[in-house]
Formats: sequence, C-alpha cells, structure tokens
Amino acid sequence: MVTATQPPEPANGYNLRHNRYTHLCVYTTTPTLRHTSRQLGVHYAMSLSVTRTASVKHRSAKGFRPQRAYDYLYDPVHTVSGEADHARSSFKAYASADRLRRVQDFDSMFSSNPRFALQLSAVDPVPPSMDRRWPGAMERHRHTEQALDGSWLRETDCDVNAADRWKFSTRWLWGPRGLVSGVLVLRLFPSLSRVQQNAPTGPYHRTVGVQTDYRDSEAQTDPYSPEYVVRPGTAHPELLLLASLTWGGGLPAGLAEVEMIERARARRLWEAGLPPVEDLEQLERRRAMMEAMETREWAFREGEIQRLQEARLAALRDLLHQRAQEQTQATAQRQDLNLTRHQSHKESKLRQIHGDYILSLRKLTATRANVEGRLERRDVVRDHTDHASQAYAPLTRGGSVPDRVHSRSVGGVSSRFLDTYQGLLELEASLPASVLEPRIQAPGPRASRGFVGRAERREMELTQTHEALRAEKDRVEVIKPLRFLVKKERPAPQRPPTPSGEEEREVAAIVLQKLLRGRSIQYQMFAGKEKNLALIQEVRTTHALLGEEQRLLRTQTALVLGQQSQRDQQSQQEAEAAASRDGLVGAELVELLDSLAKELIRLQEERRIHAMALLAERERRLREAEESGRRQVEERRRREQDEIFRQVVQVQQATVELYLEDIILGVVESTAGQQARDEVQRMAREVNDVAHALEERYGRRWSQTAVCRWSVCRWSGTSGLSLQYK
Repeated sequence: MVTATQPPEPANGYNLRHNRYTHLCVYTTTPTLRHTSRQLGVHYAMSLSVTRTASVKHRSAKGFRPQRAYDYLYDPVHTVSGEADHARSSFKAYASADRLRRVQDFDSMFSSNPRFALQLSAVDPVPPSMDRRWPGAMERHRHTEQALDGSWLRETDCDVNAADRWKFSTRWLWGPRGLVSGVLVLRLFPSLSRVQQNAPTGPYHRTVGVQTDYRDSEAQTDPYSPEYVVRPGTAHPELLLLASLTWGGGLPAGLAEVEMIERARARRLWEAGLPPVEDLEQLERRRAMMEAMETREWAFREGEIQRLQEARLAALRDLLHQRAQEQTQATAQRQDLNLTRHQSHKESKLRQIHGDYILSLRKLTATRANVEGRLERRDVVRDHTDHASQAYAPLTRGGSVPDRVHSRSVGGVSSRFLDTYQGLLELEASLPASVLEPRIQAPGPRASRGFVGRAERREMELTQTHEALRAEKDRVEVIKPLRFLVKKERPAPQRPPTPSGEEEREVAAIVLQKLLRGRSIQYQMFAGKEKNLALIQEVRTTHALLGEEQRLLRTQTALVLGQQSQRDQQSQQEAEAAASRDGLVGAELVELLDSLAKELIRLQEERRIHAMALLAERERRLREAEESGRRQVEERRRREQDEIFRQVVQVQQATVELYLEDIILGVVESTAGQQARDEVQRMAREVNDVAHALEERYGRRWSQTAVCRWSVCRWSGTSGLSLQYK
C-alpha cells in the first residue's frame, strides 16, 4: 500500500493513486460526515477510509529504450569497446523494429492465414556521406602519425607495376571529422627540392600491356577518351568540338551528326564573312545577313521539330498497334480458356448425369426383382455352390479386382506340359494348326464370365486412348462465326492497266546493269592478271632453263621485286599522308562539332528562356486579372459594409435621440410637477400663516375674506391684499 501526506481531493468518492515502482493502484473510499454549529462556530468532521489494492500493467515504461538506434554514429559521447561491438550496433540498427514495414498479402486477406508479412524498408535513414566505419582505427592511425612526426622516408626506387603496386591501391583515410590534416602528411615526405632533384628524366607516362583471361570485347564497356592539352601557339583543332559527344549519345557518328558538322562549318564561314561591327556603313548589310541567317535557323529548327513529331507519332502508332494486337491476343486466350472451362464443366455434368442414370436403372432393377418387398437372408451355401454368385464373380463397382479373386479361388496349377520344355513341345505338337495360326475374330459377349479381365480392360483403355489422340490430331478446327462482329464485303479496287513503256525501260536498265557488272568483273580479273604477271611467268618457267635464261630470269625477278618494293613504299607514304590528313580533318571536325553542340545548347536555352518568359507574362496577366477581380469584389464589399454601417449608425442615433427625448420629456414633466407641488405647498403654508395672523388680529370671519382675496390676487399676479394690509 502507498500512502501520501496530502492526498488529492476524491473524485466521485474515490481517490486513485498510481505508484510507478510497486505497479499498484490504490482506490480509497472516503465518505465524509460534516456538521456545522452556528451557535458555537465550531466545525466537526468524521472520515472513514477503506483501501482496495488492484494490480495494473506498467505503462509508464512503454517504448523505453536505453539508447537510440544510430547513437553509435551521431552521438560523439557514445563509445563502444571495439570493432566487434561497433558492427553489432550497426546490425541492430539495420534490423531494428522501426524499419519493419507491413506488406499486405491480398491472397490470404479473408482467411485464417497471416494477412501481412514484415519486411525491412529499403530506404536507409543514414545519408551516404556519413562514415559508418569504426572511429577507433582512425584514432590509432592518427596517434601513429603523431608518433612518427619528423621522420624521413627512405628514398628508394618504386616500381609501380611490380612489387610496389600495393602502395598505390590505398583509399583515402576519412575519419570522423573529415580528411586527415595535410600538415601531418606533408612532414612524412622529403622536401620538394629533393624530390625534384631525384625526379626521373624520362617520359611522364608509358603504356604497359597486361595479359588477362578475357577478350577485349568481353571487358570493353564505353570507349575511353584520354585527357588532352592543346599545345600553346597552335590553332584550336576542329576535332575537339566533338568532345561533348559520347558513346551512345552521338557516337558513332551518323547522318545527323555529319549534317550538324556541315552546318557548323557553314556557320563559321558565314561568321567569317560578316562585315565587322565597327564598320557603320555596312551595319544594315550585317543586320540583313543576320536576320536571314536567323530565319534559316528557325526554319531548320521547325523542320527538326516536325521530324521529331513525326517520329514520335510513328512510335505512338506502333505502340497502339502493338497494344491492339496484345489485347486481341489476350481476348482470344481468355475466350479459349472460357470455352475449355465450359466444355470440361459440361463433360463432368454429362458424366455425373450418366452415373446417376446407371444408378437409377440399377435401383429400378433391384426393386423390380423384389416387388413384394420381402426380406431375404443370405444363403451362404447357395453362394458357394453357385459359381455365378458374387463369391466367385464379385462386381467391379464394389472395389474388388476379379483377376486376384479368380487366381485365389482356382489356386496354383502344376502340370508337366507347363513346367518342362519337353512337355511344352509335346503340347505344341498335339495342338491343331488353327490354334497356332493367328486369326482375327471379333470378341463376343462375355456374359459367361460376368467380368472383363485386367489385360482386356487395359487393352481396351489403350485402344480408346489411341483413338481419342488420333481423333484429336485429325480434328479440323472449325472457325466459328463472330456473334457481334459482321464482316463487310467490300468491292475489290479496280487496278488500272500497267503501261508497257516502264517495264521495257526497266528491263533495258537491268540488261545494262548486267553488262556493266560483267565488264567490271572482267576488268578486275585483267588488273589482277597484270599485277601478278611476273608470278605467272615464274610459274610457267618452272622447268630447267639454261644459264643465260636463268640469269635473265633472275634479272627480271629482281626488277619486279624492286618495282613491288617501290610500289609498297609509295602506298605506305600515301597511307601516312592520308593518316596525317585524316588527323587534321578530325581535329577540325572536333572543333566544328564542339561549336555546333554549343550553338545547339544555346538555341535550346534561348527557346527555353523565351518559353519561360511567355509563361511568366501569361501568368502575370492572369494574376493581374485575378487581382483586378478581387479588387472590384473588395470595393463592392467595402461599399456594402459602409452602407450597412451608416444605416446601423443612423438607426442607433435615431434610437438614442428617441430615448433621450423620452427621458427629457419625462424629466421635464416630473420636474414641473414637483415644482408645482412645492409651490402649492409653499403657498398653502403662506396662506395658512396669513390666515392665522389675521384670525388672531381681526377675527375669524374677516380673516377668511382676506385670505380669499389674497389668494385671488396671488394667482392673478397682484399684491393688493398685501398693500391694503399694509
């Protein structure tokens, strides 16, 4: 039980207190009796407490975790004992319950199977820039570098392609706070002057061949283009204009790229032929040339856009045609599936109906056999004496195999004619020829046996299966007419007669092509013969020749070989010249393509900016129209509100005026009445005083007369009585 010094006020007669350490709730019932005495001014109270203890679940610690999932990465104070604990924390964070997502299984939605499966989310909450490695290794490396501060490396020759290859395969050392300080790294190396003194004097790079287990076609991805540096003082090659083209993005160059190169060349020539800007006399001519060029560029761009639109329309048309074919094929497959399903359902129904029909016939036969409905017991003796009973020939529909029952009832047969070879020969000799010769005879009814043997039944099943397969193979599918679609017969178009002149011209062209092709082949054969004439003559003179003829032949052979070597040298020089020319042309081509690509990008950006400006202008106009409409609505609403306020104020002012007028009139009336009453009372007092004075002086009768006259004079505004009295 948990007590408190000052328990809270009980609500509805119960006081609930929760203890987070004992996991108990204390319900205290406190009915209170109070009595107050007015005479004594003393307050009496009596309390009666009843305590009930009930255990409840601990809810204050629900969802409590000693640490967050990624504290080992983000918290600088969080420390683990080693790399194993760091890996364990990483695995716990990866497989935490916060990353579990429910994947619904719609197949088991309305069943007793689980309706969903838990799956880890593929989204990683840690950004890729965050280093996930254990920071302890980095700290050790930093301490090692600080310990080696001031040491010098031994200057030795490094073979990059041999034993020192591993030194150049190390990644950068990234710690918790970024790259290691460059000052510490530079102190490990000798000074720059010593390195420059020991620098090799050979080329800065070289090509090294490596033997691999793969072919170039298997290991090749995108073609690699090395970096280049233009030699100072030389013209910028045109080939560098194609540096923006990549494999699959313009390379290998096609007809479109060649046309772009030609347009860029033409534009450079046109820019070179423009009049200078400083020449004011040819300023109009320059403007006209630029307008004409801009018109041609816009026309070219419109044509290019039109071609792109046509290509997109063609692709869209192909996709629509493909989708229509897929829909038609899917519809046909669905119809075939439905037809197969309905046919199988129909066949199963027919088999069921046939089985019910056979069962009904069997029941009718059994009922007809026992019309009177007598109950007969089984006669075991008659069943075993009658070989046609079910004891010897059970029904196949009862689940029994007749062959096994027959072999069990007959038992094993032992005979000399069946067990020995000599007996088989005698049995064969004793049998007639009609037994040994095969004869085809239709099987008769087998009512004598009452059942079909296993071999016969299997043969019958195989025959039926073979016939069904052959019928299925020979079956010709009949195309069913469409129920809803009706084919419309359209008349065949009338083909105009083919003119004979075009055919004769085509035949003449074909004959001419054959003649030219044959003449070309004949010329090639003649050129090959002339080229290898020396070899042909050498082959012809393979016989033994005289000394003089041999010397002449050697002279001719040397002359031919010299001519061939000269021709080879000349062809090699021509090839080198062509290679140099191709290199120069390629450089210019690169420059041209680069300028064309930049010009294309500039045009695209210009069009995009123009479109953005149009959209901004349109949006500005729309906003102005909306603002004008809103302003008019606000003006009308403000006028309405002003009118309403004016009328309300006017009504309030009229109400106040009426109220004040009523108050003033009431006050005036009450004030006048009060003044009149005061005046009457004052006059009555004066008359009373005068009457008493006169009565005391002259008598009662005269005083009454004097009072009346004085009153009349008083009301008339004269004071005759007072004058007379005086």
